[in-house]
Amino acid sequence: MSSIADELTSALGPGKVVQDPAVLAAYAVDQAPVLDYQQPLAVVFAESVPDVQAAVRSCAARRVPIVARGAGTGVSGGAHATEGSVVLSLERMNRILDLNPDDETAVVEPGVVNADLNDAAARHGLMFAPDPASFTISTIGGNVATNAGGLRCAKYGVTRDSVLALDVVLADGSLIHTGHQTFKGVAGYDLTGLFVGSEGTLGIVVGATVRLKYLPREVHTIAAFYPDFRQAAAGVLAVGKARVQPAIMELLDGGSLVQLDEIHGSDLAGRGASLLLVQTDGFGAAAEADVVRDVLAAGGAVVTTEASEEAEHLVDMRRNSRGVEVDDQYRVGEDVAVPRSRLVDYVAALESLAETHEVRLKVVAHAGDGNLHPTFWVDRVNDLADAEAAARLNKALDASIAVALDMGGTITGEHGIGQYKLRWLSLEQPEPIRELQRRLKELFDPAGILNPGKAI
Repeated sequence: MSSIADELTSALGPGKVVQDPAVLAAYAVDQAPVLDYQQPLAVVFAESVPDVQAAVRSCAARRVPIVARGAGTGVSGGAHATEGSVVLSLERMNRILDLNPDDETAVVEPGVVNADLNDAAARHGLMFAPDPASFTISTIGGNVATNAGGLRCAKYGVTRDSVLALDVVLADGSLIHTGHQTFKGVAGYDLTGLFVGSEGTLGIVVGATVRLKYLPREVHTIAAFYPDFRQAAAGVLAVGKARVQPAIMELLDGGSLVQLDEIHGSDLAGRGASLLLVQTDGFGAAAEADVVRDVLAAGGAVVTTEASEEAEHLVDMRRNSRGVEVDDQYRVGEDVAVPRSRLVDYVAALESLAETHEVRLKVVAHAGDGNLHPTFWVDRVNDLADAEAAARLNKALDASIAVALDMGGTITGEHGIGQYKLRWLSLEQPEPIRELQRRLKELFDPAGILNPGKAI
């Protein structure tokens, strides 16, 4: 334990290798449920690409596992420390190296915070489209590692759609550059796309060239209150049938509205049992918003009739609707996605499962792309009752995953597999596919030191 820390200190210099127990504990986990708590041997705070290379080479020589980490905002356990590991923090590598408004690209280090990149891009009338709910604190490196999505996915896609090139340190400490500066490029296999979403298991991203999109000149936001969640989900399909492409379509159920009321002192739950938030953007935003209002009102919603500051405020509240509680063995927020045509059916199934297994439920959703975040939880009473309640919670979770897959869905729309969702991966991916992934992992990381026990 001391020898690897001493070697890392010798390789990187003072102030970059920390073994303080409080720091080790803080960097041992992300925001996912902790199934198997492991304290890392040390935390390395890299400040440059050579720092990352030196740390990887030192760990590779001793076969010490390395867990790369950004801001620790993941909710699937992708940044949980594993036994005998070193946590490699990239948060100090936080420079925007280049922002080219003519090419509409930016080159950033992995520790750049999503919101900071957007602030810099906005000065040129541009934006970085992926906007996870944690955008004010999550890093671009973390966004890349998990292929993060967010509210604007319905129109602008996920992180992979905005990444053009990557600089990656491999398991032997060597540095490679993948991709290109251009929007188009089809030479060879798409290694850039392979690294995006690989959760640090194939290499450590130390730089990213990302595509920026135009910051919309006009935005219209609509709030539509419904008497129940299923009608609101039907409203999502109605907007699609009207052939309008909103930038944002967010759906909140009654439980989520009650929670927001408790936090903000609002009265959302008194206005309906479900809320659909729709945002159109661009030069046609007003015309699209008019169509959306007519469609939603025809479906039984109480709809804001003009561009509304309140509706925009509700979108901000939605961005912060997750994170007020910590997931653990008694409360788990999920990340399933189903075809949009099955949204109504899946919501009905969730409600039935919650009743069958006697667990509580609230749901928010990126409804525009069928990505739902149901949260199941049980109330704690005492040790004996808690154990029984946790068992019921796990049965509800397992059943919700099975139903989503039966509907043609996936176990994770944007959060990644990490450590927590490994239990369900075999239900979605058959053995031949998983074997191919294991062989890819072995090719890039033959010693298995990069974030072992995660993602595949």
